Amino acid sequence: MNKYIKLREQMEQFAAADVVVAFSGGVDSSLLLKMACEAAEKTGKKVYAAVVHTMLHPAGELEAAKEAAAKMGAEPCALYIDELKEAGIENNPEDRCYRCKKHLFQKIRELASEKGTSVILEGTNEDDLHVYRPGIRAVRELKIYSPLADAGFSKEEVRALAGEYGLEASSKPSMPCLATRFPYGARLTYDKLHQADQGEIFLRNLGFKNVRIRVYGDLVRLEIDKEEMGGLIAQKEKIIEYLKKLGYSYITLDLEGFRSGSMDIHINQEKEGRK
Repeated sequence: MNKYIKLREQMEQFAAADVVVAFSGGVDSSLLLKMACEAAEKTGKKVYAAVVHTMLHPAGELEAAKEAAAKMGAEPCALYIDELKEAGIENNPEDRCYRCKKHLFQKIRELASEKGTSVILEGTNEDDLHVYRPGIRAVRELKIYSPLADAGFSKEEVRALAGEYGLEASSKPSMPCLATRFPYGARLTYDKLHQADQGEIFLRNLGFKNVRIRVYGDLVRLEIDKEEMGGLIAQKEKIIEYLKKLGYSYITLDLEGFRSGSMDIHINQEKEGRK
């Protein structure tokens, strides 16, 4: 069966009841929310967008997500969560994503209960199933539905379909949790997370699209797309000056360039070795 047809049929089945969509404003959850609202138009049911306010995500995402959800026809529902205090991740454990997701979706399930529904959707895609994503275990334990993964949609296919729907998020870079900027075992504080976030905002404002600042104490490893490295070197003086003002002493450039999940390399290598 065509993937799109399978996904659309799933969404129509979910829309037989009111639906809660875990909505970050990223491309995966944007496509999911759009299709949920589209399906709900036919059934007259409601779609709630659970928009989480958390210090672990880049600044400015909450309001933008609420506006995008309302524009699609969903009712935005803001949830305020303090993972460092509530989810037991202060020392950035390897199962951080599992702990966070479990805590987050327990809160979303409480929201769903208040709204009188048990149908909760989230945006895991097929690609996520093949890399280190411990949060998926929490999703399954709490019986949250993952329609994109179930229909076999890869990230590239999600972006393509989101583009066909005219969603702004179709070209939006991924903005994962700020804790991914730190090695496992590092002590996390909101000051350190904010510091990394400010550094990335500065680099994006200089025109760099995919940016990660990986933090090792007072040393940072910059990841950007390989084709943009020349532009970064050309602006190195202002970049060094700004990052040192933030408190970093050593500024390095990763010659392998931007790659999602680079902090998980040793975990993925160990998994491959066990096969």
